Amino acid sequence: MLAVLLGSALAGAGLATPPAAGATGRAAGAAAAPEARAVAPGVGYRVVDVPSPRGTARVHLLSADLRDQRVSVGLLYPGAVAARAPLSALADGAGAVAGVNGDFFNLSEAQHPGVPATGAPVGPAVADGRALKAAVPRGQRFGPALPPGTNTRMVLGVDGEGRARLGELALDGEVRTADGRLPLGGLNQYALPVGSVGAFTRDWGTVSRLRATCGTDTDRGAPCSRETYEVRVRGGRVVAVAEAPGAGAIAAGTQVLVGREAGARWLRGLVVGDLVAVHHRLVPVGAEPGVSFRVAVGGYPVLRDGRPLAGMDAATAAVRSAAGVADDGRRLLLLALDGGPGFRAGLTVVELAALLRELGASDGVNLDGGGSSTLVARADGAAAVRVLNRPSGGAERPVPNGIGVFVHP
Repeated sequence: MLAVLLGSALAGAGLATPPAAGATGRAAGAAAAPEARAVAPGVGYRVVDVPSPRGTARVHLLSADLRDQRVSVGLLYPGAVAARAPLSALADGAGAVAGVNGDFFNLSEAQHPGVPATGAPVGPAVADGRALKAAVPRGQRFGPALPPGTNTRMVLGVDGEGRARLGELALDGEVRTADGRLPLGGLNQYALPVGSVGAFTRDWGTVSRLRATCGTDTDRGAPCSRETYEVRVRGGRVVAVAEAPGAGAIAAGTQVLVGREAGARWLRGLVVGDLVAVHHRLVPVGAEPGVSFRVAVGGYPVLRDGRPLAGMDAATAAVRSAAGVADDGRRLLLLALDGGPGFRAGLTVVELAALLRELGASDGVNLDGGGSSTLVARADGAAAVRVLNRPSGGAERPVPNGIGVFVHP
Protein backbone atom coordinates (compact mmCIF):
# COMPACT_ATOMS: atom_id res chain seq x y z
CA MET A 1 0.00 0.00 0.00
CA LEU A 2 1.15 3.52 -0.72
CA ALA A 3 1.48 5.93 2.15
CA VAL A 4 -0.17 9.20 1.23
CA LEU A 5 -0.20 12.56 3.00
CA LEU A 6 -3.48 14.32 2.26
CA GLY A 7 -4.21 18.02 2.27
CA SER A 8 -6.76 19.19 4.83
CA ALA A 9 -10.49 18.65 4.38
CA LEU A 10 -12.41 20.67 1.82
CA ALA A 11 -13.14 24.19 2.99
CA GLY A 12 -13.54 27.68 1.61
CA ALA A 13 -14.11 28.79 -1.94
CA GLY A 14 -10.62 29.39 -3.40
CA LEU A 15 -7.65 27.32 -4.46
CA ALA A 16 -4.40 27.38 -2.54
CA THR A 17 -1.15 27.84 -4.42
CA PRO A 18 1.31 24.93 -3.99
CA PRO A 19 4.47 25.95 -2.15
CA ALA A 20 7.57 26.42 -4.24
CA ALA A 21 9.63 23.28 -4.66
CA GLY A 22 12.78 23.30 -2.57
CA ALA A 23 11.49 26.05 -0.26
CA THR A 24 12.64 24.24 2.88
CA GLY A 25 15.56 22.06 3.90
CA ARG A 26 13.28 19.01 3.64
CA ALA A 27 12.53 17.33 0.35
CA ALA A 28 10.21 19.69 -1.50
CA GLY A 29 7.57 16.98 -1.91
CA ALA A 30 7.52 16.46 1.84
CA ALA A 31 6.64 20.09 2.53
CA ALA A 32 3.22 20.74 4.04
CA ALA A 33 0.55 20.27 1.39
CA PRO A 34 -1.54 23.34 0.57
CA GLU A 35 -4.96 23.54 2.11
CA ALA A 36 -7.74 21.80 0.20
CA ARG A 37 -10.47 23.99 -1.24
CA ALA A 38 -13.82 23.82 -2.97
CA VAL A 39 -13.67 24.81 -6.62
CA ALA A 40 -17.45 25.07 -6.99
CA PRO A 41 -20.50 23.34 -5.51
CA GLY A 42 -19.85 19.60 -5.77
CA VAL A 43 -16.25 19.99 -6.99
CA GLY A 44 -13.25 19.93 -4.66
CA TYR A 45 -9.49 20.18 -4.97
CA ARG A 46 -6.71 18.94 -2.71
CA VAL A 47 -3.09 17.92 -2.87
CA VAL A 48 -1.88 14.41 -2.16
CA ASP A 49 1.79 13.82 -1.35
CA VAL A 50 3.08 10.31 -2.03
CA PRO A 51 6.38 9.72 -0.20
CA SER A 52 8.76 6.95 -1.20
CA PRO A 53 12.48 6.13 -0.88
CA ARG A 54 12.89 7.67 -4.33
CA GLY A 55 11.37 10.98 -3.28
CA THR A 56 7.92 12.46 -2.84
CA ALA A 57 5.48 12.74 -5.72
CA ARG A 58 2.95 15.54 -5.48
CA VAL A 59 -0.53 14.81 -6.86
CA HIS A 60 -3.13 17.47 -7.68
CA LEU A 61 -6.56 15.94 -7.22
CA LEU A 62 -10.05 17.01 -8.25
CA SER A 63 -13.19 15.26 -6.99
CA ALA A 64 -16.53 15.78 -8.76
CA ASP A 65 -19.74 14.70 -7.01
CA LEU A 66 -21.95 13.42 -9.82
CA ARG A 67 -24.85 12.98 -7.39
CA ASP A 68 -25.13 16.76 -7.42
CA GLN A 69 -27.42 17.57 -10.32
CA ARG A 70 -25.57 20.83 -10.88
CA VAL A 71 -22.37 18.91 -11.72
CA SER A 72 -21.75 17.37 -15.13
CA VAL A 73 -18.83 16.09 -17.15
CA GLY A 74 -18.01 16.80 -20.78
CA LEU A 75 -15.33 16.19 -23.37
CA LEU A 76 -13.02 19.13 -23.91
CA TYR A 77 -11.66 19.33 -27.46
CA PRO A 78 -10.81 22.10 -29.94
CA GLY A 79 -13.74 21.47 -32.29
CA ALA A 80 -11.92 18.90 -34.41
CA VAL A 81 -10.41 15.47 -33.80
CA ALA A 82 -7.14 16.33 -35.56
CA ALA A 83 -6.34 19.51 -33.63
CA ARG A 84 -4.75 20.54 -30.33
CA ALA A 85 -4.96 23.40 -27.86
CA PRO A 86 -3.82 24.08 -24.27
CA LEU A 87 -6.14 22.52 -21.72
CA SER A 88 -6.77 25.87 -20.04
CA ALA A 89 -8.01 27.31 -23.34
CA LEU A 90 -10.24 24.28 -23.93
CA ALA A 91 -11.72 24.56 -20.44
CA ASP A 92 -12.32 28.31 -20.64
CA GLY A 93 -13.76 28.03 -24.14
CA ALA A 94 -16.30 25.45 -22.98
CA GLY A 95 -17.09 27.14 -19.66
CA ALA A 96 -15.70 24.30 -17.52
CA VAL A 97 -14.77 24.99 -13.89
CA ALA A 98 -12.03 22.31 -13.91
CA GLY A 99 -10.48 19.60 -16.01
CA VAL A 100 -7.60 17.28 -16.79
CA ASN A 101 -5.90 16.38 -20.07
CA GLY A 102 -7.12 13.27 -21.85
CA ASP A 103 -5.96 10.61 -24.29
CA PHE A 104 -2.55 9.83 -25.75
CA PHE A 105 -2.20 11.16 -29.29
CA ASN A 106 -0.29 11.20 -32.58
CA LEU A 107 2.41 13.65 -31.53
CA SER A 108 5.15 13.13 -34.13
CA GLU A 109 5.93 11.33 -37.40
CA ALA A 110 9.71 11.06 -37.48
CA GLN A 111 9.44 7.62 -39.08
CA HIS A 112 7.34 8.94 -41.99
CA PRO A 113 9.16 11.94 -43.51
CA GLY A 114 6.80 14.31 -45.24
CA VAL A 115 3.73 12.96 -43.47
CA PRO A 116 2.28 15.51 -41.03
CA ALA A 117 1.43 14.43 -37.50
CA THR A 118 -2.30 14.77 -37.00
CA GLY A 119 -2.49 15.47 -33.27
CA ALA A 120 -5.46 13.08 -33.17
CA PRO A 121 -6.04 10.90 -30.08
CA VAL A 122 -5.58 7.14 -29.91
CA GLY A 123 -8.87 5.88 -28.53
CA PRO A 124 -12.57 6.49 -29.05
CA ALA A 125 -14.06 9.90 -28.27
CA VAL A 126 -17.68 10.80 -27.59
CA ALA A 127 -18.97 14.33 -26.96
CA ASP A 128 -22.58 15.09 -25.97
CA GLY A 129 -23.59 11.59 -27.02
CA ARG A 130 -22.07 11.96 -30.50
CA ALA A 131 -19.30 9.66 -31.70
CA LEU A 132 -16.34 11.73 -32.85
CA LYS A 133 -13.86 8.95 -33.57
CA ALA A 134 -13.03 5.28 -33.10
CA ALA A 135 -9.83 3.60 -31.89
CA VAL A 136 -6.66 3.02 -33.91
CA PRO A 137 -5.18 -0.50 -34.15
CA ARG A 138 -3.21 -1.58 -31.08
CA GLY A 139 0.14 -1.49 -32.87
CA GLN A 140 -0.46 2.11 -33.97
CA ARG A 141 -1.02 3.60 -30.53
CA PHE A 142 1.22 6.02 -28.67
CA GLY A 143 1.87 5.51 -24.95
CA PRO A 144 3.04 2.69 -22.65
CA ALA A 145 2.40 -0.93 -23.57
CA LEU A 146 -1.15 -1.97 -22.73
CA PRO A 147 -1.80 -4.58 -20.01
CA PRO A 148 -2.74 -8.08 -21.22
CA GLY A 149 -6.42 -8.43 -22.08
CA THR A 150 -6.94 -4.74 -22.86
CA ASN A 151 -7.05 -2.81 -26.11
CA THR A 152 -7.18 0.66 -27.65
CA ARG A 153 -10.99 0.71 -27.48
CA MET A 154 -11.01 1.16 -23.69
CA VAL A 155 -12.54 4.41 -22.44
CA LEU A 156 -13.49 6.27 -19.31
CA GLY A 157 -16.71 8.19 -19.60
CA VAL A 158 -20.12 9.07 -18.29
CA ASP A 159 -23.23 7.12 -19.29
CA GLY A 160 -26.71 8.34 -20.03
CA GLU A 161 -27.65 8.17 -16.34
CA GLY A 162 -24.81 10.45 -15.33
CA ARG A 163 -22.59 7.73 -13.83
CA ALA A 164 -18.87 7.56 -14.49
CA ARG A 165 -17.70 4.19 -15.77
CA LEU A 166 -15.00 2.30 -17.59
CA GLY A 167 -15.95 0.65 -20.84
CA GLU A 168 -15.01 -0.41 -24.32
CA LEU A 169 -16.39 1.19 -27.47
CA ALA A 170 -16.22 -0.65 -30.78
CA LEU A 171 -16.95 0.76 -34.22
CA ASP A 172 -20.08 -0.59 -35.91
CA GLY A 173 -20.25 0.70 -39.45
CA GLU A 174 -20.41 -0.17 -43.10
CA VAL A 175 -20.41 1.18 -46.64
CA ARG A 176 -23.31 0.05 -48.84
CA THR A 177 -23.41 0.23 -52.63
CA ALA A 178 -25.54 -1.34 -55.35
CA ASP A 179 -22.93 -4.10 -55.63
CA GLY A 180 -22.56 -4.96 -51.96
CA ARG A 181 -21.39 -3.76 -48.59
CA LEU A 182 -18.11 -3.48 -46.73
CA PRO A 183 -17.54 -3.11 -42.96
CA LEU A 184 -15.88 0.15 -41.97
CA GLY A 185 -12.41 -0.16 -40.48
CA GLY A 186 -12.23 3.29 -38.98
CA LEU A 187 -13.89 6.60 -38.14
CA ASN A 188 -11.82 9.81 -38.03
CA GLN A 189 -8.66 7.88 -37.10
CA TYR A 190 -5.02 8.74 -37.75
CA ALA A 191 -4.38 5.04 -38.51
CA LEU A 192 -6.59 2.54 -40.35
CA PRO A 193 -6.29 -1.25 -40.19
CA VAL A 194 -4.41 -2.76 -43.13
CA GLY A 195 -6.77 -3.56 -46.01
CA SER A 196 -9.65 -1.49 -44.70
CA VAL A 197 -11.80 1.54 -45.54
CA GLY A 198 -12.26 4.36 -43.04
CA ALA A 199 -14.75 7.22 -42.95
CA PHE A 200 -13.80 10.84 -42.27
CA THR A 201 -16.37 13.52 -41.43
CA ARG A 202 -16.26 17.24 -40.72
CA ASP A 203 -15.33 16.27 -37.14
CA TRP A 204 -11.87 15.27 -38.40
CA GLY A 205 -10.81 18.83 -39.22
CA THR A 206 -8.52 20.09 -41.97
CA VAL A 207 -5.35 18.01 -41.43
CA SER A 208 -4.20 15.64 -44.19
CA ARG A 209 -5.70 12.16 -44.09
CA LEU A 210 -2.50 10.60 -45.47
CA ARG A 211 -1.30 9.39 -42.04
CA ALA A 212 -4.28 7.01 -41.91
CA THR A 213 -2.58 4.82 -44.55
CA CYS A 214 0.84 4.62 -42.86
CA GLY A 215 2.17 1.88 -40.58
CA THR A 216 0.53 -1.49 -40.01
CA ASP A 217 -1.66 -3.06 -37.34
CA THR A 218 1.46 -4.22 -35.49
CA ASP A 219 4.12 -1.64 -36.47
CA ARG A 220 3.44 2.08 -36.19
CA GLY A 221 6.68 2.90 -37.99
CA ALA A 222 6.13 0.68 -41.05
CA PRO A 223 6.11 2.50 -44.42
CA CYS A 224 2.99 4.15 -45.75
CA SER A 225 0.83 2.06 -48.07
CA ARG A 226 1.54 2.30 -51.79
CA GLU A 227 -2.03 1.37 -52.63
CA THR A 228 -4.57 3.98 -51.55
CA TYR A 229 -7.77 5.55 -52.82
CA GLU A 230 -10.21 8.22 -51.66
CA VAL A 231 -13.90 8.68 -52.43
CA ARG A 232 -15.98 11.71 -51.47
CA VAL A 233 -19.68 11.08 -50.78
CA ARG A 234 -22.34 13.77 -50.50
CA GLY A 235 -26.11 13.38 -50.50
CA GLY A 236 -25.74 9.60 -50.85
CA ARG A 237 -23.73 9.78 -54.07
CA VAL A 238 -20.07 9.73 -55.05
CA VAL A 239 -19.07 13.26 -56.01
CA ALA A 240 -15.28 12.90 -56.37
CA VAL A 241 -12.48 10.32 -56.34
CA ALA A 242 -8.70 10.59 -55.86
CA GLU A 243 -5.68 8.32 -55.95
CA ALA A 244 -4.35 9.49 -52.58
CA PRO A 245 -5.83 10.80 -49.32
CA GLY A 246 -6.35 14.55 -49.33
CA ALA A 247 -6.60 17.38 -46.82
CA GLY A 248 -8.85 20.32 -46.04
CA ALA A 249 -12.20 20.84 -44.41
CA ILE A 250 -15.00 18.35 -45.01
CA ALA A 251 -18.38 20.00 -45.48
CA ALA A 252 -21.41 19.11 -43.38
CA GLY A 253 -23.29 16.23 -44.97
CA THR A 254 -20.16 14.99 -46.72
CA GLN A 255 -18.12 11.92 -45.84
CA VAL A 256 -14.71 10.99 -47.22
CA LEU A 257 -13.86 7.31 -47.58
CA VAL A 258 -10.16 6.43 -47.45
CA GLY A 259 -9.02 2.95 -48.42
CA ARG A 260 -5.71 1.14 -48.24
CA GLU A 261 -4.68 -2.13 -49.93
CA ALA A 262 -7.83 -4.30 -50.32
CA GLY A 263 -9.96 -1.38 -49.13
CA ALA A 264 -8.50 0.84 -51.86
CA ARG A 265 -9.23 -1.80 -54.49
CA TRP A 266 -12.82 -2.01 -53.30
CA LEU A 267 -13.27 1.75 -53.51
CA ARG A 268 -11.85 1.81 -57.03
CA GLY A 269 -15.05 0.08 -58.15
CA LEU A 270 -16.97 3.28 -57.43
CA VAL A 271 -17.40 6.11 -59.93
CA VAL A 272 -18.85 9.60 -59.68
CA GLY A 273 -22.63 9.38 -59.48
CA ASP A 274 -22.82 5.96 -57.80
CA LEU A 275 -25.22 5.61 -54.89
CA VAL A 276 -23.40 5.04 -51.59
CA ALA A 277 -24.67 4.85 -48.02
CA VAL A 278 -22.25 5.18 -45.11
CA HIS A 279 -23.32 4.28 -41.57
CA HIS A 280 -21.30 4.29 -38.36
CA ARG A 281 -21.72 4.34 -34.59
CA LEU A 282 -19.79 3.36 -31.48
CA VAL A 283 -21.29 0.53 -29.45
CA PRO A 284 -20.39 -0.56 -25.88
CA VAL A 285 -18.76 -3.99 -25.69
CA GLY A 286 -19.79 -6.33 -22.86
CA ALA A 287 -21.94 -3.73 -21.11
CA GLU A 288 -25.39 -4.38 -19.72
CA PRO A 289 -28.26 -3.70 -22.15
CA GLY A 290 -29.23 -0.08 -22.55
CA VAL A 291 -25.85 1.40 -21.61
CA SER A 292 -24.71 4.30 -23.75
CA PHE A 293 -21.91 6.82 -23.31
CA ARG A 294 -22.74 10.51 -23.32
CA VAL A 295 -19.05 11.36 -22.84
CA ALA A 296 -16.01 9.15 -23.43
CA VAL A 297 -12.26 9.56 -23.71
CA GLY A 298 -9.67 6.89 -24.46
CA GLY A 299 -7.44 5.72 -21.63
CA TYR A 300 -4.97 3.09 -20.45
CA PRO A 301 -6.82 0.94 -17.86
CA VAL A 302 -4.92 0.39 -14.59
CA LEU A 303 -7.64 -0.52 -12.07
CA ARG A 304 -10.75 -2.65 -12.50
CA ASP A 305 -13.24 -3.62 -9.80
CA GLY A 306 -10.79 -2.49 -7.13
CA ARG A 307 -7.91 -4.58 -8.44
CA PRO A 308 -4.83 -3.38 -10.34
CA LEU A 309 -4.57 -5.03 -13.73
CA ALA A 310 -1.98 -7.77 -14.09
CA GLY A 311 1.09 -7.37 -16.25
CA MET A 312 1.60 -3.63 -15.81
CA ASP A 313 5.02 -1.97 -15.73
CA ALA A 314 6.24 -1.64 -12.14
CA ALA A 315 9.57 0.00 -13.00
CA THR A 316 9.03 3.03 -15.24
CA ALA A 317 8.03 6.17 -13.34
CA ALA A 318 6.59 9.16 -15.18
CA VAL A 319 4.60 12.31 -14.57
CA ARG A 320 1.05 11.09 -15.17
CA SER A 321 -2.59 12.12 -15.35
CA ALA A 322 -5.40 9.77 -14.42
CA ALA A 323 -9.14 9.45 -13.85
CA GLY A 324 -10.86 7.22 -11.33
CA VAL A 325 -14.43 6.05 -10.76
CA ALA A 326 -15.59 5.98 -7.13
CA ASP A 327 -18.83 5.48 -5.19
CA ASP A 328 -20.42 3.28 -7.85
CA GLY A 329 -19.86 5.89 -10.52
CA ARG A 330 -21.26 8.78 -8.51
CA ARG A 331 -17.87 10.39 -7.91
CA LEU A 332 -15.21 11.12 -10.51
CA LEU A 333 -11.57 11.60 -9.50
CA LEU A 334 -9.24 13.52 -11.81
CA LEU A 335 -5.56 13.91 -11.01
CA ALA A 336 -2.26 15.11 -12.43
CA LEU A 337 1.21 14.82 -10.96
CA ASP A 338 3.40 17.84 -10.39
CA GLY A 339 6.33 17.97 -12.80
CA GLY A 340 8.13 20.76 -10.99
CA PRO A 341 11.71 20.46 -9.71
CA GLY A 342 12.08 19.03 -6.23
CA PHE A 343 9.37 16.41 -6.60
CA ARG A 344 9.86 12.81 -7.63
CA ALA A 345 9.60 12.45 -11.38
CA GLY A 346 6.33 10.59 -11.33
CA LEU A 347 4.84 7.22 -10.45
CA THR A 348 4.79 3.86 -12.15
CA VAL A 349 1.44 2.67 -13.49
CA VAL A 350 1.41 0.07 -10.70
CA GLU A 351 1.85 2.83 -8.12
CA LEU A 352 -0.80 4.91 -9.88
CA ALA A 353 -3.31 2.05 -9.63
CA ALA A 354 -2.55 1.65 -5.92
CA LEU A 355 -3.00 5.39 -5.37
CA LEU A 356 -6.35 5.46 -7.15
CA ARG A 357 -7.53 2.56 -5.01
CA GLU A 358 -6.43 4.29 -1.80
CA LEU A 359 -8.31 7.38 -2.88
CA GLY A 360 -11.48 5.31 -3.12
CA ALA A 361 -11.62 4.45 -6.82
CA SER A 362 -12.85 1.06 -7.98
CA ASP A 363 -11.83 1.64 -11.61
CA GLY A 364 -9.27 3.91 -13.18
CA VAL A 365 -7.31 4.83 -16.28
CA ASN A 366 -3.90 6.34 -16.92
CA LEU A 367 -4.26 9.32 -19.25
CA ASP A 368 -1.53 10.97 -21.32
CA GLY A 369 1.39 12.12 -19.19
CA GLY A 370 4.79 13.76 -19.39
CA GLY A 371 4.53 17.23 -20.87
CA SER A 372 0.80 16.70 -21.49
CA SER A 373 -0.07 16.15 -17.83
CA THR A 374 -2.15 19.18 -16.84
CA LEU A 375 -4.87 19.89 -14.29
CA VAL A 376 -6.80 23.15 -14.28
CA ALA A 377 -9.50 24.72 -12.12
CA ARG A 378 -11.02 28.08 -11.29
CA ALA A 379 -9.93 29.86 -8.15
CA ASP A 380 -11.89 32.15 -5.82
CA GLY A 381 -14.80 32.56 -8.18
CA ALA A 382 -12.60 33.59 -11.11
CA ALA A 383 -14.06 33.48 -14.60
CA ALA A 384 -11.04 31.60 -15.99
CA VAL A 385 -9.17 28.48 -14.92
CA ARG A 386 -5.50 28.30 -14.07
CA VAL A 387 -3.01 25.44 -14.17
CA LEU A 388 -2.58 23.89 -10.71
CA ASN A 389 0.23 21.44 -11.34
CA ARG A 390 3.54 22.33 -12.94
CA PRO A 391 3.79 20.63 -16.35
CA SER A 392 7.07 18.76 -16.75
CA GLY A 393 7.90 20.72 -19.91
CA GLY A 394 7.64 24.02 -18.06
CA ALA A 395 4.50 25.14 -19.90
CA GLU A 396 1.20 23.74 -21.12
CA ARG A 397 1.49 21.39 -24.07
CA PRO A 398 -1.39 21.62 -26.57
CA VAL A 399 -3.53 18.46 -26.28
CA PRO A 400 -6.33 16.98 -28.42
CA ASN A 401 -8.85 16.49 -25.62
CA GLY A 402 -9.54 16.47 -21.92
CA ILE A 403 -12.18 15.72 -19.32
CA GLY A 404 -14.05 18.84 -18.27
CA VAL A 405 -16.13 19.39 -15.13
CA PHE A 406 -19.07 21.79 -15.35
CA VAL A 407 -21.26 23.28 -12.64
CA HIS A 408 -24.64 24.70 -13.59
CA PRO A 409 -26.81 27.03 -11.47
